Amino acid sequence: MFQLTAADGHGLSAYRAEPNDDAKGAVVLIHDMFGITDDVRAAADDFAARGYLAIVPALFDRAAPGTVLAYDEEGFAKGVTLVEEVGREPALNDIQAAVDAAREAGKVAVVGYSWGGFLAYEAANQLRGLACAIAYYPLGVVGAGAEKRRVPTLIHFGATDPLVPVDQAQRFRDQRPDVSAFTYEGATHGFASAGRATYHAAATCEAQARTQFWIGQFVEGQAPVQLKNAGAYAQAKTEKKKAKAPAGDDLGPPLD
Repeated sequence: MFQLTAADGHGLSAYRAEPNDDAKGAVVLIHDMFGITDDVRAAADDFAARGYLAIVPALFDRAAPGTVLAYDEEGFAKGVTLVEEVGREPALNDIQAAVDAAREAGKVAVVGYSWGGFLAYEAANQLRGLACAIAYYPLGVVGAGAEKRRVPTLIHFGATDPLVPVDQAQRFRDQRPDVSAFTYEGATHGFASAGRATYHAAATCEAQARTQFWIGQFVEGQAPVQLKNAGAYAQAKTEKKKAKAPAGDDLGPPLD
């Protein structure tokens, strides 16, 4: 564990896992509503074993420092309360602090789970310094804004998730062609957490393979070129060509 400081001066703790050799890049993991559990630490350790610096900011530190909740109804209820107490903007500020710290290792991906999945989706457009974003069963993403993604975004849905019903996930996929989204049969909310009864090994393996490919492409590889104002550029080129054309080449209707 080490300390981070957000832009608003808030100090928070974070879990850090380092690779044995030079880092190939970095991954910022965003925990779910249970805090930095053993499952989240294990995920960070796995990314470190694959050659990435991994950082997990403790987002609950704003409301209840050091909180880690049990995977039961009481823990879930307490987690919902803490999520509301922390709030979206402060959480994004803390994630930005983690991203800034992680950039020492190169390009940065953000990976989030449940509430953290929603924050990862939001981070794709709200934060600076990200190469890509990956969200596992993100709560609230279906009703999120329709703003086009600024960085490549990948989402994993569970086909039997009661918190993100499959019909809503499918509607999201239909409406958001700029997001790569996959649904896993037999998987429910929390399917990637080995310590939970909802764990689904096959879905986790498949989702993790896609996640690793995504990170390998956008963190290790060349970042995609983002063309701004492409429409204006195309229009300017068209107008330039028209300006060069002789007046007699106008093929519009004859004037009386």
